[in-house]
Order: sequence, then structure tokens, then C-alpha cells
Amino acid sequence: MRELPQGLTPPYDGDAIDIEISENQLSRRTVLSGAGALALLGVAGCSQTLDLSALQLDGVTTGAITPIRPSISVDKNITSPGVMYASVTDGGFTLPEVPYLKVKPEFRRQIVVDPTGEQPGTIVVHSQERLLYLVQPGGDAIRYGVGIGKEGFRWSGRANIQYGKEWPTWRPPAEMIARKPELVKWQAGQPGGLDNPLGARALYIYQNGQDTGYRIHGSPEWWSIGQAMSSGCVRLINQDIIDLYSRVSRKNPVVVV
Repeated sequence: MRELPQGLTPPYDGDAIDIEISENQLSRRTVLSGAGALALLGVAGCSQTLDLSALQLDGVTTGAITPIRPSISVDKNITSPGVMYASVTDGGFTLPEVPYLKVKPEFRRQIVVDPTGEQPGTIVVHSQERLLYLVQPGGDAIRYGVGIGKEGFRWSGRANIQYGKEWPTWRPPAEMIARKPELVKWQAGQPGGLDNPLGARALYIYQNGQDTGYRIHGSPEWWSIGQAMSSGCVRLINQDIIDLYSRVSRKNPVVVV
């Protein structure tokens, strides 16, 4: 969902992401330790739990991390769809469980061999395939299904994540209000919540220090993943944007092709 630029200076009021990327943080060990899943389950109090004692992280030794790709694209001990898309309580809101069997398998979060050739920490959006990759050290990537903008509303290029917000306020641009006059009620901003078009998280894309007006954000409309129906932004399932948000920092490179 495209927004009007809100100025060139990002807020530093506790909403900004300021987590430095390091090779250890984005290592296979981090990915396979289920950082995103643990955040969802441990903090959210979901009914499902993880038995970490059952995990066998072959190749991980004290003082050294050897990237080992799983024999399948999803480590079933950690990143099973039932865990990834369970109901989540976050920021005072309870996200409903996503009926993941209705989401095409290729659009569910998974670990894959990196096809992008970009540096670790780079977010790469392949618009045609409706896929987003977060490049990892060691030749892998975490892949998420996305929805993209309709024809005529899309943006592409190289930029970076300037900052992020949890449960962000959405402000429809004037041209959108002109198309949909009923949105005038949100001219001053729609507060974050379950029905907010920006979903549970938003990452704000800047290029050469300028706000592009485009975001990578969550969406309550999980059924829109894989389609071209937004007003230009890249949208993810809410549970997926929470996971992605937890793994990136300010200034992460973004490539949209």
C-alpha cells in the first residue's frame, strides 16, 4: 500500500530498527535456531511449543559455524507451517492463524539456495515470481511469498531500508483518496491494528536519502499473497513480516526487480 512520503527524517522514537547486522546474527545457526519462530511462540504464548533438544545442527561446532543446507527446503523441526502461521499475540493484538494449506507451497516461508548473488543481508524482491529473499551467509536465503503492486503502481530499483515500525499508522495518499473517497476518514492516519492495510510491521524504503513512498509491509489479506493487487508496496503475510522484521536492521540494501 503506497503512502505519501512523511518527510526525509525518520522518527527515532523507539519504532526505528537499530539492530546491527553481523555474520553471526544472520548465520545458519540463527536461522535454524528458529529465532523468528521462538519470538512468535515464546513471546506470543501460542499453544504450540518447540522441543529444541530434538534439533541436530550438524556442522555447528564451538567457535566455528559451517553452513549446512538441509536436504529439504524447510527444516521441519523448526519452520513447519503449523508453527510459522499459528495465531500470534503481538503488541496487544492477536493475529489469527493463517490457513496455510490455502497458500501455495511456494509462497510459504522457507530456506532455499540463494538465487540472487547479492551480499548477505540484502532483501531482494522478484516481482514476476512474487517472491522476496533475505540473503544469508553461506549461500542460502530465507524466502517469503509476497503480493506486489498492480500494473502502473510498481516500483523497482536499488534502495535501502531507512527504518521500520511495529503496528504502523497508514496514511492514504491524496490520489488514492481521489479514487476511493470513502478513505477520506483516514486522511489524518489509520491507527495500527488488525484491519490496518500496513499490517503488523512496515519497512520504509529510501533511495539516495529520499523516501520512495513504498514499503515492505504486512497485510491482513493473506489470500492476496502471490497476486498483483496492491497500490505499489510489497506485502507479506503478517506472520512473515514479523519474522522478516526481526532479522533486518536499518540500512539493509533492497533490490526490487
